[in-house]
Amino acid sequence: MSNNLLPSQPICYSGLERVSLSVSQLLRRFSDDRQKGSVTAEAAVAVPVFFLAVVTMLYLLEMMAVHTAVRSGLQYAGKKAAKESCVTQMLMPSRIENDLVYAVGEERLGRSIVRGGSSGIDCSRSKMSARTGIGKLTAEYQVVIPVPLFGIAPVKCSETMKIKAWSGYEREGWMDTGNDTVYVTETGLVYHKDYHCSHLDLSIRMTHLELVEGLRNENGGKYYPCEHCVKGNGGNIYITNSGDRYHSSLSCSGLKRTIYAIPISEAAGKGACSRCGQ
Repeated sequence: MSNNLLPSQPICYSGLERVSLSVSQLLRRFSDDRQKGSVTAEAAVAVPVFFLAVVTMLYLLEMMAVHTAVRSGLQYAGKKAAKESCVTQMLMPSRIENDLVYAVGEERLGRSIVRGGSSGIDCSRSKMSARTGIGKLTAEYQVVIPVPLFGIAPVKCSETMKIKAWSGYEREGWMDTGNDTVYVTETGLVYHKDYHCSHLDLSIRMTHLELVEGLRNENGGKYYPCEHCVKGNGGNIYITNSGDRYHSSLSCSGLKRTIYAIPISEAAGKGACSRCGQ
């Protein structure tokens, strides 16, 4: 009997191999797709966060630029104040603010991150010693970093600087008569022992004519039109905390005040200020 019933060559499994190869390719492709999807999801989260971090860094650089600009402006205002205070030995915070804004640039502050622009600079804490002529200038402001995702609150900033009035130096005890110095105005009925007294500082602020009816001064009185400068019926006006007139021009004589430093012995007939004369 013939033994050729069994094949003399190995059976070929090429069909099964192709099926196995196709399944492995599908699994590899599925794994690659999962990896690509994971990378895409991570990029979708990381790229915006990185972008916001870069923007925040740029705003921090702008904050440093504003800091430098305000300090330079305060130096300019301090030099002018030292020159002007050699006579009266007093500082007007409103003038310090105006000089600082002029030096930095109102437009520059308006498009900066300073909260309120040029009106956001506050120099109300600036003062000068009448005895030594040494003044301390203070400029306070807030900067806003508009990145809502990080929730950064407005940052309070402050610049301080000391100046000396251009009045020279006097040796201690030289020409000491023991007579105190007081401060009076041209039309005032009282004398002041402190030149920083709020009654001497006009504290000029701007508002609109339509709002003046609802405004009151520190004594609760109303504001009436100035006889010298108010002629129109609209626009911006200027008022003070202690006055009872509103003005249409900053150069009006009603917004200017001349202060004299005199010995108290020459203030005969004048009463003491209720705030600083006690």
